[in-house]
Amino acid sequence: MRSRLPGTACLLRTIGLCILLSNTAAYFGLTGREPLVLLPGPFSNEAPSGKAHLKQCEQMSLTRRQKRMCRREPGLAETLRESVRLGQLECRYQFRNERWNCTLDGRGSLLKRAFKETAFLLAVSSAALTHALAKACSSGRMERCTCDDSPGIQHREAWQWGVCGDNLKYSTKFLKKFLGQKRVSKDLRAQVDAHNINVGIRAVKSGLKTTCKCHGVSGSCAVRTCWKQLSPFHDTGRLLKYRYDNGVRVLSVTNAATGETELAGPRRHGQSPRNTDLVYLEDSPSFCRPSRYSPGTGGRSCTKDTSCQSLCCGRGYNTAMRLTSLSCHCQVRWCCHVECQTCVREEEVYTCKNA
Repeated sequence: MRSRLPGTACLLRTIGLCILLSNTAAYFGLTGREPLVLLPGPFSNEAPSGKAHLKQCEQMSLTRRQKRMCRREPGLAETLRESVRLGQLECRYQFRNERWNCTLDGRGSLLKRAFKETAFLLAVSSAALTHALAKACSSGRMERCTCDDSPGIQHREAWQWGVCGDNLKYSTKFLKKFLGQKRVSKDLRAQVDAHNINVGIRAVKSGLKTTCKCHGVSGSCAVRTCWKQLSPFHDTGRLLKYRYDNGVRVLSVTNAATGETELAGPRRHGQSPRNTDLVYLEDSPSFCRPSRYSPGTGGRSCTKDTSCQSLCCGRGYNTAMRLTSLSCHCQVRWCCHVECQTCVREEEVYTCKNA
């Protein structure tokens, strides 16, 4: 029996997260239904032309309305694919030393629950799409948007915007339209998912900075060239991992004044969680042994002095010797050439025991 998942949360899941609210299950992105080998590398220099982008739109599991938007916007399909790649790589990096390491195994079952890991997936996916859209605009890969043209900086009449800034304003506006975000449902799970979606978007916004370059005699800075620039997505991922580590378990309460349901965090004496908190409804499994949610930690590599004890869940670890090659005895040769020798080193490798 397929569970019905309310509007906003499910529409976001078309960009990478969960089962869509429809008569048939639709998947896209971080669901484990799309082989990562089919995902592209970083953007090409130009948006697909002709019918190429139309074919890409049809290959994606989007709603009918989203496919229409995709067909009208050359470059959007590639941006969606880039956002999936970006989110998946960052998720894997941030959880590389955790028991749950953002594996695709068990992803479908995981996304049906309201664990902290689900909250992170929602946030990192919305953040990745927001970031990718802004970058696509500033690089000219999408035809309907361009550089950020609203500096909002004091004394801007004395500055010239000579570099194309990342258009975060357009990307967030387009994202809401693409997801079809509406009034949040009274359903608790829908509220939690919508909250985590916005945490991801806010994480990207917090990394938007103004970069300036001075021009003038002797560097007087009489004229400055400035532009808006997003932080590297790795910074956003690190912030979201911090939010994950400090996630808030919530429950639903009724506002006495309005009669509407709201999220409340027990650890804050019933107060609503902050709009920067990742929130969840139920405690996560241990992820130590194989289950419907993950393949467990057996066979995972670990670091003896830092991660083996936690990662191996008390089962202990195996030790093996491995030969590795590395560059050594490097010298700089005139001009601008470095010569190195190849050295072979024996090192210990530790892997978690299965039982």
